[in-house]
Amino acid sequence: MERYKNLSGDSNVVAYELGQGSITVQFATGTHRTYLYDSVRPGAAMVTEMRRLAVAGRGLNSYIGRVVKGGYSGKR
Repeated sequence: MERYKNLSGDSNVVAYELGQGSITVQFATGTHRTYLYDSVRPGAAMVTEMRRLAVAGRGLNSYIGRVVKGGYSGKR
């Protein structure tokens, strides 16, 4: 996994991994800390935006909380 830049300094996201049409996000806190998002859930458009935000290092946690919410494909 690649460390999330967290340019805002207040993100709960610590790392991410880009896959073929997916993104896996690791959070600092929570019962389950690693979540998979893909083209099935929450859908390709949201995953594309999540990937963009992850690479930019800003806004990923906020986007997940506001838009994606519980729309993940898997967790561990």
